[in-house]
Amino acid sequence: MDEINPHYRFMNWRRRIREVRAVRYRERFKRMMRDGEVLSYQGNSDEVGCYLPPRPLSKGNCYFEVTIIDTGVRGMIAVGLVPQYYKLDHQPGWLPHSVAYHADDGKLYNGNTIGQQLGPKCNCGDRIGCGIYLEAFEDGQTTVFTKNGKEVGTVVVPASPEALYPAVGMHSLGEEVQLDLQVEWGVEKEDGLMIVDSHEDEWGRLHDVRFTGSLLEYMGKGKSIVDVGLAQARLPLNTRCHYYELEITDAGEKCSIALGLARRDYPKNRHPGWSRGSIACHADDGKLFQGSGVGDAFGPRCFEGDVMGCGIMFPRDYILDSGDERDDGDSELRPQQQRVQNDLYMNDEE
Repeated sequence: MDEINPHYRFMNWRRRIREVRAVRYRERFKRMMRDGEVLSYQGNSDEVGCYLPPRPLSKGNCYFEVTIIDTGVRGMIAVGLVPQYYKLDHQPGWLPHSVAYHADDGKLYNGNTIGQQLGPKCNCGDRIGCGIYLEAFEDGQTTVFTKNGKEVGTVVVPASPEALYPAVGMHSLGEEVQLDLQVEWGVEKEDGLMIVDSHEDEWGRLHDVRFTGSLLEYMGKGKSIVDVGLAQARLPLNTRCHYYELEITDAGEKCSIALGLARRDYPKNRHPGWSRGSIACHADDGKLFQGSGVGDAFGPRCFEGDVMGCGIMFPRDYILDSGDERDDGDSELRPQQQRVQNDLYMNDEE
């Protein structure tokens, strides 16, 4: 019997190891249903549903994405990273040692139920991504969030990267997403590091404005009429790129946001539309300002969640030579181009 006991002890030990591994690498979800790669909310909108895959992020798999199929009633979909035994009745990002990007408000939740503005809201068809920079496995824990493959922002998570599990949270009827745990994003073949196109080179001037991913944020004092922030693109509009728009993710105190066109050397402490050589629509009052501090009634006011756009309708006889477009903006204009440009200087003679 003494010779048999060690054998049975060894077999029992191996069985327990298999049981522990089976429990460790098992997906966890609550108030959620998984059908292949599709996750759908199965609660009553009073309680949170959450899904965790069986394995955490790793060096070989450091990024995942969720495509929103249906935003449901409120679009309260969260994508982020959490510890292995995270409470599944809480949205990712609400509890300590977790972080998440929430689609309904575009905010970052970092171990707290109070979020901070990170990027735009997300709707049906949008892809929300989350991952960890590979160098984080040695020097830190920098988590990156993306929308449709472009970086929205980053945050440092005080936890071991190997202990961070992808997580998807939902909180209203009808919400449904497609999960992709094997997607690759921004991997550079030479060194295997994540590469993010933040489009910083598109901006020629930023004054009292911070640019993060695709988010422009006012950083000035906002106490007087000269405390204006300005973000101006490096290149002018042209026939190939003649329109742009922005979404108001946070209206601030007064929604003093202006969208328009201005000459290259426009004053940095003046709203577009206030000084000559500019034209803009202002969100706070819906007025059009054309080189003057006095606006004219133009359209409705804009609020958080609204999308504002601006562009040029080029005339049919507009002719663009290859030498007309240069980064320095000093190229000569043909008569047809001059008519378009004159729209910005309509008040220069006043």
